[in-house]
Amino acid sequence: MNYIIRYWGIIFFFLCLVAIFSALIAEYFFHILPCRMCLNQRYPYYFIISIFVVFYFISKTSNIWLYVLSELAVLYGLFYSIWHVGIEHNLLTGPSSCSGKLIGADSVSDLKEQILNQAVINCNEISWSVLGLSAATLNSLLLLFLLLFNTIFIFKIYNDKEKKI
Repeated sequence: MNYIIRYWGIIFFFLCLVAIFSALIAEYFFHILPCRMCLNQRYPYYFIISIFVVFYFISKTSNIWLYVLSELAVLYGLFYSIWHVGIEHNLLTGPSSCSGKLIGADSVSDLKEQILNQAVINCNEISWSVLGLSAATLNSLLLLFLLLFNTIFIFKIYNDKEKKI
């Protein structure tokens, strides 16, 4: 556990890189198209990678704000990934941009607009899975891991600063 806490910044950064590169490789090399919810789950990783790079060049030390901002991004991603898992298992409903259903239209132009704005990939369809776990489920597990250890790391930094005062 001490080893993980000691190198947490590097581990956190590389886990985010692996997650986003895995999604991009699945999309561009294996042609597994993402749905709207899948795309929303990528944004926290882009944000975390960006702020890690910015903080590294600015201070080159561990700054608690880096991890607090990362924690907020992880919570955002966890919200979308759990919501996506719920949609896949028909426990929750997704946004209208995520389903393949058409709502009654008053005119032909309204119907045309609905068809043109329709999602190509439905969020409730699992594009691929590993050992029976969908990409959204795997993402939820990764984000839970990141949330747990990042919270532990934040409290460790805070406690270390309290002891120095």
